[in-house]
Amino acid sequence: MKLIVGLGNPGAKYARNRHNIGFMALDEIAADHGFPAWKSKHQGVVSEGRFGSDRAVLLKPETFMNKSGDSVGAAMRFYKLEPEDVIVLHDEIDLAPGKVRWKVGGGHAGHNGLRSIHAHIGADYARVRLGVGHPGHKDAVPGYVLRDFPKADAGWLDDVLRGCADGAPHLARGDGPKFMNAVALRVAPPRSGTGDKAPKPAKVTAPPPADDRSAMQKLMDKFK
Repeated sequence: MKLIVGLGNPGAKYARNRHNIGFMALDEIAADHGFPAWKSKHQGVVSEGRFGSDRAVLLKPETFMNKSGDSVGAAMRFYKLEPEDVIVLHDEIDLAPGKVRWKVGGGHAGHNGLRSIHAHIGADYARVRLGVGHPGHKDAVPGYVLRDFPKADAGWLDDVLRGCADGAPHLARGDGPKFMNAVALRVAPPRSGTGDKAPKPAKVTAPPPADDRSAMQKLMDKFK
């Protein structure tokens, strides 16, 4: 069983913030795969369901971002899971908007939600890094991630969220590469054509008619 965690802040005030893209992704996954209604549990809200034969628990911590680890740790202990059974979806300022990356282990790169999770369960969990772009200066980051996605971002954001939902069964099996393939099919779908156009038929020029005149006739015709 996998514990799939989306990071964000609770409440309508934050619902469309860049920082809440993890919550948004879990909402899309739950809706697309028919998971039951969210229930308050483990200092967050959970929805338990299956992707085929693979059981999974979706968790949205309601501890606010900088205490996400409290909720994740509580859920891990309850379900008797190990860090490698945990997958966290979160906003990533070091990726361009619309970019998605899968990663296992590593540092928290200053992300307060990941920092808190590190403190509770260590670093050996998987992450789905959802690119939201960088404001250009580190001092602007807090305000940037706590602002709503602009309307201009609606297209790529919808593709990313749907891609995460498409790939969720692979998350439940711990298959990061197949998850990334599913996301790519939404974010950068292949072109409808193969790119191999049929060659144009060569132009065929009819040969000139045979000239069966005698040399004398040709000379006489030349001076007509």
